[in-house]
Amino acid sequence: MAAPARRRAWATMARSHPSAFLLAAQLLSLLLYPLMDDSTSGRLVFGAVAVVIVPLAVWVVNRSPFVSVVGWLLAIPALALTLVGVLLEHDALLPVSALFESALYFYAAGSLIAYMLRDAHVSADDLFAAGATFTLLAWAFAYAYFVCQAWYPGSFTGMVEPDRPRRWVELLFLSFTNLSATGIGDVIPLGSRARVLVMLEQFAGVGYIATVVSRLIGLGIARAR
Repeated sequence: MAAPARRRAWATMARSHPSAFLLAAQLLSLLLYPLMDDSTSGRLVFGAVAVVIVPLAVWVVNRSPFVSVVGWLLAIPALALTLVGVLLEHDALLPVSALFESALYFYAAGSLIAYMLRDAHVSADDLFAAGATFTLLAWAFAYAYFVCQAWYPGSFTGMVEPDRPRRWVELLFLSFTNLSATGIGDVIPLGSRARVLVMLEQFAGVGYIATVVSRLIGLGIARAR
């Protein structure tokens, strides 16, 4: 009896707080990203993370005002290209799959923002959605950096081994520090395209705090009164 009850409890939680599962998966995946490199095992980790995160992103979109069909149109080629590129070691496919994943994460983030702005009261799922949206934006820009570096070599440099391309975890680190405005500058954009992407992320980070987060705080204060 205990096992069915636990399954029902998890199913209820999934229906009530879908954003929490995406947020947890995104944060847990950070523990795996240091294992990623150019080896076969590193490629498999990259593919495994995509297999989990991409469907979760579409699942969250499905519980938002946006049409989930668009999410699947972005997710299916992203997953297919990632798996083919990783398993068959076709490196040229990875930037294309990253382009689809970036678009999917931007789309999912936009759907969650619309979901949060629609509510007149702050719920627990709104708080999870706020965290999930931040991670979606961070991943979306990191994939955009990955595409920029692949198509325009030399777009990024760093304090350590400045002449080599930046690894995925370094680009994600740049995205997190840029979006959160902490400004740890050990990864630096050099090309004009890379700098434009960085400026767009800076604008997105400030705008997200100024509009979405401040609104949730205001609704929380109003409810407390």
